[in-house]
Formats: sequence, C-alpha cells, structure tokens
Amino acid sequence: MPRIARRTLLAGLGGAALVACTGGATPRPVEVTGANGSPSAVPVPPVTVTAATGPVLVPGEPMRVVVLDTDVLDSALTLGITPVGAALPARDTRYPDYWPTGRTTGIRLVGPAGAPDLPTVRALRPDLILSNQARDGDRYDQLRELAPTVLTQTTGAPWKANFQLHAQALNREAAAEAFVGSYQKHAGQVAQALSAAKLSGRKVSLVRFVEGGGIRLSGRQSFPGTVLSDAGVGRPDAQSVDQSDFEIPPDQLGKADGDLLLYATYGDPGRAGTEATLASPGWQALGAVRAHRAFPVDDQLWFQGIGYTGANYVLAELQRFLGA
Repeated sequence: MPRIARRTLLAGLGGAALVACTGGATPRPVEVTGANGSPSAVPVPPVTVTAATGPVLVPGEPMRVVVLDTDVLDSALTLGITPVGAALPARDTRYPDYWPTGRTTGIRLVGPAGAPDLPTVRALRPDLILSNQARDGDRYDQLRELAPTVLTQTTGAPWKANFQLHAQALNREAAAEAFVGSYQKHAGQVAQALSAAKLSGRKVSLVRFVEGGGIRLSGRQSFPGTVLSDAGVGRPDAQSVDQSDFEIPPDQLGKADGDLLLYATYGDPGRAGTEATLASPGWQALGAVRAHRAFPVDDQLWFQGIGYTGANYVLAELQRFLGA
C-alpha cells in the first residue's frame, strides 16, 4: 500500500483546532492600557502546576521551551509553540515528518532522549523544560537548575492526561480543550465508518522491530493501542493485554498475526532484524501476510508520535488501511 500523502491525511482531520496545529502561533505578552492611554505590554504572572515531582512554578507565558521527548514535542507543536530545543530518540536523526518541515526548522537538537547534552540545553537559555521521569528523573535536579522543569511520570499510554499538564505549563489550556474535542470527534467518526463498513471486528496487530530490543508487540497500554481502542478496533488475543509492549522470540511469530498487521522499525532495519524476519518462513506463514494485509508504518508516527496531532494521523491511516 502506498504511503498516504500528508494532504490526504489533513483532509480527514478537519476542524479548526486541527488546522491550527500547523499555524505555529508565537505567544505574545498581554497588552494593557497604560496611564497615558497607550498600550503597555506586561508579563503574564507565573503559575504553579502539579507535576510528577510536585508543585512547579512556571512562567505565565514561556517563550523558550526545551522538550526532551517525543510526546512533549507533539504537545508543544500541537499547541502552536515551536520549541527552541528538543531531544530525539537515539536512533532518530530527523524530526518526525508528519510535521511540515516549516514547523521543525530551527529547533536545536540537544542530544538523545534520556541523555540530553546539558551544556547545549543551558546555551539555549530555556525558561521551561518539559519531559518525563522515565527519561529524565535521574537528572531532574540538574535540569531545574537551568529552568523550571515539568515532568510527567511516564509517557505512552497516559498521553491524554500528560497533554493536559503540558497545556497548563505552556498556558494553552483553551487551545488544548479544542484539540481534545476535535480528536474525540475524529475518533468517533472513524469508529462509525468502520462499523458501517462492518470492519470494527477486525483485529489489528502492532509489531515493532527495535534495534537492540528484538521483536516487540504492542499491548493495549501503549500509545497506538489506546488510539486503536478509541477507534473501536479489536486486537489479537496475544496483544489484548494491559501492558505497553512485550518482546517475542522468532519462534513465536504467530502472536504477531491479525486481520491487519502493521509493523515499524526503530533503528537500522538490518540490525533491528526487520529484514531477516520479513524473509523468514514464520513471517511468510502469517495469515495477514498471506492475505497481503501486512503493511509498514512510520515508527516516528505510530510509536513515537505520542500526542493529539500524531493520534489524528494514526486514526486517518488506520481508516485507510482498513479500507473504510
């Protein structure tokens, strides 16, 4: 199946909030009228948000934001804020291309997620840092010396609750509400379309080949697992588990089967085992493969695009793959 063009996907996302995700609005100080009747810019007062580490006092209108994982990158860009710096997973060399290049041009790469280069972060003079404890809990004290640092507990499955915290820290709660409503509407439309086409009973398998991490199957408590659930899509029995993901050996490839099989690679396909597995008898024997219902997907979208913009693209691709 050919890759779905961004324009085609955007046509399925609809709603003013979703169009706004590519607007890139820059926050500006609030203008008030001074004593002489002329406008006078005054800063928005700081606010306190409750992060995984406890209360954090953050700027009322942060202007120089550094994000240290892919979920906070999606949150910031979705809410119209272009970070000054960002960390990417170690095997990724580019920003996710589900975002137009104009939205990510100029973002300084500050190193790999989980091991950012702190001098580079410091040089960017951030006024807010966003990440999670799973990635950066062990360097939280160092980060908060550079700027107020807001960490969620983890990433992945709790992405919707995390987005709310990100929106509070970025002072974009009203915009966040619009995006949440638009996504819920989109998920409902996809679920309705699949039901009308009698496709909602199809079981979708999610497979990720990870360099250094083997063959991994996604459970319900993962980012793509939650999006599939929102669309009312079923999962194979082996993957219908309350966990994020789990590794399987090559001799258990049967657990990767489904009515539709979507697979991605993190890292080099040769070193991740993608090429060898796809050529193996076990893979070729899967029902989805024999029925030509196994398709590659973009790892940076399906497994790392953890946020409302990423989720909307996943919904649109899912609908196309299922043929609804």
